[in-house]
Amino acid sequence: MPTIALFGANGTIGSRILDEALRRGHQVTAVVRDPAKITTTHPNLTVTTGDVLDAESVAAAAKGQDVLISAVGGGDGPGHLATIEPAARSLVAGLRSLGDAAPRLITVGGAGSLRTPDGKQVWDAEGLPDFLLQIMHAHGDALDFYRSVSDLSWTNLSPAATIAPGERTGSYRTATDDLITGQDGSSRISTEDYAVALVDELERPRHPGARFTVGY
Repeated sequence: MPTIALFGANGTIGSRILDEALRRGHQVTAVVRDPAKITTTHPNLTVTTGDVLDAESVAAAAKGQDVLISAVGGGDGPGHLATIEPAARSLVAGLRSLGDAAPRLITVGGAGSLRTPDGKQVWDAEGLPDFLLQIMHAHGDALDFYRSVSDLSWTNLSPAATIAPGERTGSYRTATDDLITGQDGSSRISTEDYAVALVDELERPRHPGARFTVGY
């Protein structure tokens, strides 16, 4: 059973990943700036302080773990620009400092760079607000950086176009770079089933060195 260090465990997506991992019996270390914000208690859960933007902090959190997960976000457009791509560089630098002992890296990505049925990308849609475009391009910049990394085992998981708290069904479909849509043309996934897909990938790696996406 892989051990996990999780950055962003108190966020909307990170908290679902935490719950899903604990549900399956994983040992999880939640790495947050303010431990008081983690209200979950569990025998398999350890809470520690750390900063995803500090490579030394990343290395300290990752040391001895099997998998490092980053579910950090910036909360808004400018926040994502200041966090997501810099975090990608910090995560990689921290893991590289561990050499051969570096754990696998799984990161929460964005949907903006996914291809749509018309051959464009999600972020090319008309009328998207600036803050949302900033979030999308922050994740796109991070993905471009990850794709330049060949000396670490990494995976980036993009959600569907719409991701929100909902039901845990345990069912989902996957693709690589193409947006997943249903018969009605909508693209969606619950945060709960996104977490299921991420922990499934953690337990049974199918996308090393790649981005993949999930949706219904």
